[in-house]
Amino acid sequence: MSDSQRPGAVPRAAADFYKPENYQAEESVGYMMRRITTLVSQAVTSDMWEPGAPTFPQWAPLYKLHLGHATTVAELARECQLDTGAMTRLLDRLEAKGLCRRVRSLSDRRVVNIELTDEGRAAARQVPHVLCRVQNEALAGFSREEWEQLKGYLRRILDNTQALAVRGEKDESAS
Repeated sequence: MSDSQRPGAVPRAAADFYKPENYQAEESVGYMMRRITTLVSQAVTSDMWEPGAPTFPQWAPLYKLHLGHATTVAELARECQLDTGAMTRLLDRLEAKGLCRRVRSLSDRRVVNIELTDEGRAAARQVPHVLCRVQNEALAGFSREEWEQLKGYLRRILDNTQALAVRGEKDESAS
């Protein structure tokens, strides 16, 4: 929870690090975070590549299913921050690879449950191993203290951007 989200906290003023007259996208925090995510995705995909293996975008839903964080299409879409249409397409690909199956609920025919196959469970068990290996390689040269500091900075950026999103949602509902 950021300071501005704590009860009774005074919101902090926005920083003014970026100026339109000298803005360089490659130097923006957002650009660098997106680039890091893309490169980690590519490293994970190449690390695990074999015919029929899940791609990086398919790892998150597989792992969330494996951990029991979701059991339905709607829950999984929320957990993965995807719309249900995108989740349906992703599940189509996972199902085609034999990693999961959709099963209609017997108590409510509108609900579609998702189950991992044996192959899906085996793939999901590999997720933490691959992600740890790739992320540790990306953090080569960092001390434990620097790593903790970096996570703290990223949490602060996350808190700030979540507050922006909430504010945007409130603005949209007011209009």
